[in-house]
Amino acid sequence: MSAAGGDGRSPRVTERSQVQLAVSQSMFCEFDMGECRTSFMPLLYEMSRVSTETADLPRILRILMRLLRQYLKAERGSISLRDPDGGEVSVHDSFGAWDEHEPGLHALSQRAIARGEAGVIAHIPGEPDFQGNPLAPSHSTLCAPIMRNSRVIGTLSAQRVYLNRRLLNLDLEILSILAMHIAPAVDLYLRETVRRTSLEDENRRLRDAVRERFKPSNIIGSSQAMQGVYALIERVTRSKTTVLILGESGVGKELVASAIHYNGPDADGPFIKFNCAALPESIIESELFGHERGAFTGAHSTRRGRFEEADGGTIFIDEVGELSLAMQAKLLRILQERDFERVGGNTTIQVDLRVLAATNRDLQAMVRQGTFREDLYYRLNVFPIAIPSLRERGHDIMALAEHFVARFASDMGVEIHGIAAGAQNMLLCYHWPGNVRELENVIERAVILAEGGTIEAAHLPPSLQTPVASELASGTGGRLEARLGAVEYEMIAEALQLHHGNMTEAAHHLKLSRRVLGLRMERYGLTYKDFR
Repeated sequence: MSAAGGDGRSPRVTERSQVQLAVSQSMFCEFDMGECRTSFMPLLYEMSRVSTETADLPRILRILMRLLRQYLKAERGSISLRDPDGGEVSVHDSFGAWDEHEPGLHALSQRAIARGEAGVIAHIPGEPDFQGNPLAPSHSTLCAPIMRNSRVIGTLSAQRVYLNRRLLNLDLEILSILAMHIAPAVDLYLRETVRRTSLEDENRRLRDAVRERFKPSNIIGSSQAMQGVYALIERVTRSKTTVLILGESGVGKELVASAIHYNGPDADGPFIKFNCAALPESIIESELFGHERGAFTGAHSTRRGRFEEADGGTIFIDEVGELSLAMQAKLLRILQERDFERVGGNTTIQVDLRVLAATNRDLQAMVRQGTFREDLYYRLNVFPIAIPSLRERGHDIMALAEHFVARFASDMGVEIHGIAAGAQNMLLCYHWPGNVRELENVIERAVILAEGGTIEAAHLPPSLQTPVASELASGTGGRLEARLGAVEYEMIAEALQLHHGNMTEAAHHLKLSRRVLGLRMERYGLTYKDFR
């Protein structure tokens, strides 16, 4: 608004000259014209001031419509704006009942848009072309283009009965001046509207893309263990129930939380993540609940916490078992009441959100030990979802590996044709203590090392080089033996997982002696400690 115009003069100078023109035109108060136009000057000045200082279009239009109605005595008035993208014109604001089917009205508006020229449809008694009833004269229509940088961005129209051609022509000039006054504010409004619409469209597109990415069907795996997880996700997304996601580190608990949020009733709301193990205890309270200015040393301004940011959406609290007993009490309150106070504040803040929590720890054991509140455990454990470890879903290993190969190859711009049989055998025989996250890291490394377009056994890290894996990778065991070994490995790992590393119970489960189980575990590089 403050930039100079094309002729080097400032907008204020231009507007002043426009007002002077209006004054010179409106000083005519001769009796043959019937009306005087000097009384509207204070309101015109007010509209000019608002337009220059704030560019507040709604406020400007309120003054404009009042000016047309009260001082130009228009019975109808309207402002139409042009869509910058499609070029379509639609009424933005108006007063009075417009007759859209009145002959010539549409043509007059189209002429103003096409040529940038003001025009009238005159019905004045006594003139040669007047065909109406002198006792009930028709309305005349005035239309002026709103222009910015030689481009028509809208129209300003008015209708009333005129008995004098000179007054009609004067009002047409005044209407054109008004259109010039509001043009900068209209242009800014249209630009901001287009920008806001573009941002909303982009935000909607990104949300749709994220929602598609985190659909339960896009969580890789078709094993029986994962089918049960998918069924639970589908059920819980229909409500805003608190969910406790259980599983070892690296199994994909955050991915499950994302799937629940982006398919739930608050999918358009925020999804806020917080890892309780990532920050020291001293600042967790401030991070979760926010703080007021001066609440502690370094609190120079008021700050919103994660719960406040998640209002209207979902908060995902990872590693909830790491919270101290004091923080557990504060978390219990928000689960019960859905309200809290910022650190150093006394104003209660209400929030409407879904709480998802996750942990790799045994919360029941912690409750027995007194390190986790029993009442909080039951508040969190409304709808538990246990994510199986990769050892329990061996049939998914190759599907996950191929997914990661395709993703990393695309990110790195390399071409990988597949995974060699020897490397597949090593992947299937490994016990994956780091679960899916470890598999992802292993594949990323292999894609970097692969040069011939195929991931070979040599591209996998030494940790996968178990005796049986090496034998199967070399091909000496044969394809059938490799598959049988993978199945045997999976059954042993599943039994050890089921019985928490207890070899006696695992051997009984597999109908083996403890000695034979020990020999098989030694062959596959398994140890009972990994399953405790």
